Amino acid sequence: MADYVITTCSTQDISDARCERRNIKYVSFHFEIDGKQYPDDNGKTVPFKEFYDAMRNGAMTKTSQVNVEEYEGFWEPFLKEGKDIIHICLTSGISGSINSANIAKDNLSEKYPDRKLYVVDSLAASVGMGLLVDTLADLRDEGKSIDELYEFAEKNKKRIHHWFTTPDLTYLIRGGRVSKAAGFIGTMMNICPLLNVDYQGKLVSREKIRGKKKVYQRMVQIMEEHAEGGLDYNKKCFIGMTDCLEDAENVVSMIEGKFTKMAEPMEIQWVGSTIGAHTGPGLIVIAFWGDERVN
Repeated sequence: MADYVITTCSTQDISDARCERRNIKYVSFHFEIDGKQYPDDNGKTVPFKEFYDAMRNGAMTKTSQVNVEEYEGFWEPFLKEGKDIIHICLTSGISGSINSANIAKDNLSEKYPDRKLYVVDSLAASVGMGLLVDTLADLRDEGKSIDELYEFAEKNKKRIHHWFTTPDLTYLIRGGRVSKAAGFIGTMMNICPLLNVDYQGKLVSREKIRGKKKVYQRMVQIMEEHAEGGLDYNKKCFIGMTDCLEDAENVVSMIEGKFTKMAEPMEIQWVGSTIGAHTGPGLIVIAFWGDERVN
Protein backbone atom coordinates (compact mmCIF):
# COMPACT_ATOMS: atom_id res chain seq x y z
CA MET A 1 0.00 0.00 0.00
CA ALA A 2 1.31 3.45 -0.97
CA ASP A 3 2.41 5.67 1.91
CA TYR A 4 0.71 8.66 0.33
CA VAL A 5 -2.74 9.72 -0.80
CA ILE A 6 -4.00 11.27 -4.03
CA THR A 7 -6.39 14.13 -3.37
CA THR A 8 -8.17 16.52 -5.69
CA CYS A 9 -11.08 18.95 -6.00
CA SER A 10 -14.70 18.01 -6.72
CA THR A 11 -14.29 19.74 -10.09
CA GLN A 12 -12.61 16.60 -11.44
CA ASP A 13 -16.13 15.37 -12.33
CA ILE A 14 -15.65 11.63 -11.98
CA SER A 15 -18.17 9.59 -10.03
CA ASP A 16 -18.01 8.68 -6.36
CA ALA A 17 -18.01 5.02 -7.38
CA ARG A 18 -14.90 5.49 -9.49
CA CYS A 19 -13.22 7.64 -6.81
CA GLU A 20 -13.84 4.94 -4.23
CA ARG A 21 -12.63 2.21 -6.58
CA ARG A 22 -9.47 4.17 -7.40
CA ASN A 23 -8.94 5.42 -3.79
CA ILE A 24 -9.09 9.09 -4.79
CA LYS A 25 -10.16 11.63 -2.16
CA TYR A 26 -11.71 14.99 -3.04
CA VAL A 27 -12.61 18.24 -1.31
CA SER A 28 -15.84 19.98 -2.30
CA PHE A 29 -16.22 23.35 -3.96
CA HIS A 30 -19.53 25.15 -3.24
CA PHE A 31 -22.44 26.34 -5.34
CA GLU A 32 -25.58 28.38 -4.80
CA ILE A 33 -29.10 28.02 -6.16
CA ASP A 34 -31.05 31.26 -5.76
CA GLY A 35 -28.82 32.34 -2.87
CA LYS A 36 -28.75 29.06 -0.91
CA GLN A 37 -25.35 27.40 -0.66
CA TYR A 38 -24.58 23.68 -1.05
CA PRO A 39 -21.43 21.54 -1.29
CA ASP A 40 -20.47 20.30 -4.72
CA ASP A 41 -20.35 16.70 -3.50
CA ASN A 42 -21.02 14.70 -6.67
CA GLY A 43 -24.77 15.12 -6.48
CA LYS A 44 -25.31 13.70 -3.01
CA THR A 45 -26.79 16.85 -1.43
CA VAL A 46 -28.49 18.15 -4.58
CA PRO A 47 -28.98 15.44 -7.22
CA PHE A 48 -27.62 16.46 -10.61
CA LYS A 49 -30.98 16.15 -12.34
CA GLU A 50 -32.55 18.45 -9.76
CA PHE A 51 -29.74 20.99 -10.17
CA TYR A 52 -29.97 21.18 -13.97
CA ASP A 53 -33.78 21.26 -13.91
CA ALA A 54 -33.52 24.25 -11.56
CA MET A 55 -31.27 25.99 -14.07
CA ARG A 56 -33.73 25.25 -16.87
CA ASN A 57 -36.46 26.80 -14.74
CA GLY A 58 -34.54 30.03 -14.35
CA ALA A 59 -32.70 29.56 -11.04
CA MET A 60 -29.65 31.76 -10.57
CA THR A 61 -26.47 29.85 -9.77
CA LYS A 62 -23.14 30.93 -8.34
CA THR A 63 -20.03 29.07 -7.24
CA SER A 64 -17.28 29.52 -4.67
CA GLN A 65 -13.94 27.83 -4.27
CA VAL A 66 -12.36 25.92 -1.40
CA ASN A 67 -10.81 28.25 1.18
CA VAL A 68 -7.59 27.86 3.16
CA GLU A 69 -9.27 26.50 6.29
CA GLU A 70 -11.18 23.90 4.29
CA TYR A 71 -8.00 22.66 2.62
CA GLU A 72 -6.26 22.42 5.97
CA GLY A 73 -9.18 20.53 7.52
CA PHE A 74 -9.29 18.17 4.53
CA TRP A 75 -5.57 17.36 4.48
CA GLU A 76 -4.60 17.31 8.15
CA PRO A 77 -6.13 13.91 9.01
CA PHE A 78 -3.97 12.27 6.31
CA LEU A 79 -0.84 14.01 7.61
CA LYS A 80 -1.65 12.93 11.16
CA GLU A 81 -1.79 9.34 9.89
CA GLY A 82 1.75 9.77 8.57
CA LYS A 83 0.66 9.96 4.93
CA ASP A 84 2.19 12.22 2.30
CA ILE A 85 -0.19 13.99 -0.11
CA ILE A 86 -0.28 14.90 -3.78
CA HIS A 87 -3.19 17.20 -4.59
CA ILE A 88 -4.43 17.96 -8.09
CA CYS A 89 -6.08 21.39 -8.17
CA LEU A 90 -8.55 22.94 -10.60
CA THR A 91 -6.76 24.96 -13.28
CA SER A 92 -5.53 28.39 -12.27
CA GLY A 93 -6.84 29.54 -15.65
CA ILE A 94 -10.41 29.65 -14.35
CA SER A 95 -10.10 29.59 -10.55
CA GLY A 96 -7.96 31.03 -7.77
CA SER A 97 -8.42 27.92 -5.65
CA ILE A 98 -4.79 26.91 -6.06
CA ASN A 99 -3.76 30.05 -4.17
CA SER A 100 -5.74 28.90 -1.15
CA ALA A 101 -4.30 25.42 -1.56
CA ASN A 102 -0.74 26.71 -1.54
CA ILE A 103 -1.32 28.83 1.56
CA ALA A 104 -2.79 25.80 3.33
CA LYS A 105 0.17 23.72 2.16
CA ASP A 106 2.64 26.21 3.61
CA ASN A 107 0.78 26.32 6.92
CA LEU A 108 0.64 22.55 7.24
CA SER A 109 4.25 22.09 6.13
CA GLU A 110 5.34 24.10 9.16
CA LYS A 111 3.23 21.88 11.40
CA TYR A 112 4.27 18.60 9.73
CA PRO A 113 7.81 19.24 8.47
CA ASP A 114 8.51 15.54 7.89
CA ARG A 115 5.61 15.10 5.47
CA LYS A 116 5.48 15.82 1.73
CA LEU A 117 2.56 17.83 0.38
CA TYR A 118 2.60 18.50 -3.36
CA VAL A 119 0.06 20.80 -4.99
CA VAL A 120 -0.29 20.50 -8.79
CA ASP A 121 -1.96 23.14 -10.95
CA SER A 122 -3.70 20.71 -13.28
CA LEU A 123 -4.26 23.29 -16.06
CA ALA A 124 -7.38 21.18 -16.50
CA ALA A 125 -11.05 21.06 -15.54
CA SER A 126 -13.94 18.61 -15.40
CA VAL A 127 -13.20 15.17 -16.84
CA GLY A 128 -9.88 16.40 -18.24
CA MET A 129 -8.82 16.97 -14.67
CA GLY A 130 -10.37 13.63 -13.79
CA LEU A 131 -8.34 11.90 -16.48
CA LEU A 132 -5.11 13.27 -15.01
CA VAL A 133 -6.07 12.19 -11.49
CA ASP A 134 -7.15 8.74 -12.68
CA THR A 135 -3.87 8.27 -14.53
CA LEU A 136 -1.92 9.17 -11.40
CA ALA A 137 -3.91 6.49 -9.58
CA ASP A 138 -2.74 4.02 -12.24
CA LEU A 139 0.87 5.00 -11.62
CA ARG A 140 0.40 4.70 -7.84
CA ASP A 141 -1.02 1.21 -8.31
CA GLU A 142 2.02 0.32 -10.43
CA GLY A 143 4.19 1.12 -7.41
CA LYS A 144 5.42 4.58 -8.40
CA SER A 145 6.48 6.95 -5.63
CA ILE A 146 4.80 10.25 -4.81
CA ASP A 147 7.82 12.07 -6.28
CA GLU A 148 7.41 10.15 -9.55
CA LEU A 149 3.71 11.04 -9.66
CA TYR A 150 4.49 14.72 -9.13
CA GLU A 151 7.14 14.69 -11.86
CA PHE A 152 4.78 12.91 -14.26
CA ALA A 153 1.95 15.36 -13.60
CA GLU A 154 4.11 18.43 -14.12
CA LYS A 155 5.69 17.02 -17.28
CA ASN A 156 2.56 15.65 -18.92
CA LYS A 157 -0.46 17.70 -17.80
CA LYS A 158 -0.52 19.77 -21.00
CA ARG A 159 -0.98 16.57 -23.01
CA ILE A 160 -4.56 16.23 -21.82
CA HIS A 161 -7.00 17.61 -24.36
CA HIS A 162 -10.52 18.67 -23.36
CA TRP A 163 -13.14 19.78 -25.84
CA PHE A 164 -16.54 21.19 -24.84
CA THR A 165 -19.73 22.09 -26.65
CA THR A 166 -23.29 23.04 -25.79
CA PRO A 167 -26.30 24.00 -27.92
CA ASP A 168 -27.58 26.42 -25.25
CA LEU A 169 -25.58 29.65 -25.24
CA THR A 170 -27.50 31.24 -22.33
CA TYR A 171 -24.96 30.41 -19.65
CA LEU A 172 -21.88 31.09 -21.78
CA ILE A 173 -23.33 34.54 -22.49
CA ARG A 174 -23.99 35.10 -18.78
CA GLY A 175 -20.42 34.12 -17.95
CA GLY A 176 -18.92 36.30 -20.66
CA ARG A 177 -17.60 33.43 -22.80
CA VAL A 178 -19.89 34.51 -25.65
CA SER A 179 -21.01 38.10 -26.27
CA LYS A 180 -24.72 38.91 -26.15
CA ALA A 181 -24.77 39.88 -29.82
CA ALA A 182 -22.91 36.76 -30.93
CA GLY A 183 -25.10 34.67 -28.64
CA PHE A 184 -28.31 36.05 -30.12
CA ILE A 185 -27.13 35.38 -33.67
CA GLY A 186 -25.75 31.99 -32.71
CA THR A 187 -29.02 30.94 -31.09
CA MET A 188 -31.02 32.06 -34.12
CA MET A 189 -28.70 30.13 -36.46
CA ASN A 190 -28.41 27.00 -34.28
CA ILE A 191 -24.70 27.60 -33.75
CA CYS A 192 -22.84 25.38 -31.26
CA PRO A 193 -19.53 26.81 -30.03
CA LEU A 194 -16.64 24.38 -29.75
CA LEU A 195 -14.34 25.27 -26.84
CA ASN A 196 -11.24 23.78 -25.31
CA VAL A 197 -8.85 24.33 -22.42
CA ASP A 198 -5.70 25.99 -23.75
CA TYR A 199 -2.06 25.63 -22.69
CA GLN A 200 -2.60 28.13 -19.86
CA GLY A 201 -5.58 26.21 -18.53
CA LYS A 202 -8.10 28.79 -19.77
CA LEU A 203 -11.39 28.00 -21.48
CA VAL A 204 -11.23 29.30 -25.06
CA SER A 205 -13.81 29.35 -27.86
CA ARG A 206 -12.25 27.78 -30.96
CA GLU A 207 -14.92 27.16 -33.58
CA LYS A 208 -18.57 27.88 -34.30
CA ILE A 209 -20.42 24.99 -35.91
CA ARG A 210 -24.02 24.77 -37.02
CA GLY A 211 -25.94 21.92 -35.42
CA LYS A 212 -25.21 19.36 -32.72
CA LYS A 213 -24.51 16.49 -35.08
CA LYS A 214 -21.81 18.39 -36.92
CA VAL A 215 -20.15 19.69 -33.77
CA TYR A 216 -20.02 16.17 -32.30
CA GLN A 217 -18.48 14.89 -35.53
CA ARG A 218 -15.91 17.67 -35.32
CA MET A 219 -15.02 16.70 -31.74
CA VAL A 220 -14.30 13.15 -32.89
CA GLN A 221 -12.27 14.48 -35.82
CA ILE A 222 -10.19 16.62 -33.47
CA MET A 223 -9.55 13.57 -31.30
CA GLU A 224 -8.30 11.74 -34.37
CA GLU A 225 -5.97 14.66 -35.17
CA HIS A 226 -4.53 15.09 -31.68
CA ALA A 227 -4.88 11.80 -29.76
CA GLU A 228 -1.71 9.88 -28.98
CA GLY A 229 -1.43 7.31 -31.76
CA GLY A 230 -4.35 8.69 -33.76
CA LEU A 231 -6.88 5.95 -34.48
CA ASP A 232 -4.57 3.52 -32.64
CA TYR A 233 -5.14 5.46 -29.40
CA ASN A 234 -4.88 2.92 -26.57
CA LYS A 235 -5.34 5.02 -23.42
CA LYS A 236 -8.53 6.14 -21.64
CA CYS A 237 -11.02 8.66 -22.95
CA PHE A 238 -13.41 10.35 -20.50
CA ILE A 239 -16.73 11.97 -21.35
CA GLY A 240 -18.90 14.23 -19.22
CA MET A 241 -22.36 15.70 -19.72
CA THR A 242 -24.86 18.02 -18.05
CA ASP A 243 -28.15 16.16 -18.21
CA CYS A 244 -28.02 15.23 -21.90
CA LEU A 245 -27.50 11.49 -21.67
CA GLU A 246 -28.73 10.64 -25.18
CA ASP A 247 -26.27 13.07 -26.76
CA ALA A 248 -23.45 11.69 -24.60
CA GLU A 249 -24.32 8.14 -25.64
CA ASN A 250 -24.21 9.20 -29.28
CA VAL A 251 -20.76 10.70 -28.86
CA VAL A 252 -19.53 7.59 -27.05
CA SER A 253 -20.75 5.45 -29.96
CA MET A 254 -18.96 7.72 -32.43
CA ILE A 255 -15.69 7.61 -30.50
CA GLU A 256 -15.72 3.90 -29.70
CA GLY A 257 -16.64 3.14 -33.30
CA LYS A 258 -13.44 4.82 -34.49
CA PHE A 259 -11.04 4.21 -31.63
CA THR A 260 -11.21 0.48 -31.08
CA LYS A 261 -8.02 0.03 -29.02
CA MET A 262 -8.85 2.18 -25.99
CA ALA A 263 -7.75 0.95 -22.58
CA GLU A 264 -11.31 0.61 -21.27
CA PRO A 265 -14.91 1.31 -22.31
CA MET A 266 -15.96 4.93 -21.82
CA GLU A 267 -18.01 5.76 -18.72
CA ILE A 268 -20.39 8.71 -19.00
CA GLN A 269 -19.84 11.07 -16.07
CA TRP A 270 -22.06 13.86 -14.79
CA VAL A 271 -20.37 17.24 -14.97
CA GLY A 272 -20.71 18.55 -11.43
CA SER A 273 -22.45 21.63 -10.16
CA THR A 274 -19.36 23.88 -10.02
CA ILE A 275 -18.56 23.54 -13.72
CA GLY A 276 -22.20 23.06 -14.69
CA ALA A 277 -23.28 26.31 -13.02
CA HIS A 278 -21.29 28.17 -15.68
CA THR A 279 -22.26 26.04 -18.69
CA GLY A 280 -25.85 24.99 -18.02
CA PRO A 281 -27.57 21.81 -19.18
CA GLY A 282 -26.70 20.31 -22.56
CA LEU A 283 -22.91 20.36 -22.26
CA ILE A 284 -20.75 17.57 -23.66
CA VAL A 285 -17.03 17.36 -22.85
CA ILE A 286 -14.47 14.77 -23.94
CA ALA A 287 -10.93 14.35 -22.60
CA PHE A 288 -8.06 12.27 -23.95
CA TRP A 289 -4.26 12.06 -24.01
CA GLY A 290 -2.53 13.60 -27.00
CA ASP A 291 0.15 15.99 -28.21
CA GLU A 292 1.13 18.87 -25.96
CA ARG A 293 -1.18 21.90 -25.95
CA VAL A 294 0.81 24.84 -27.33
CA ASN A 295 -1.94 27.45 -27.74
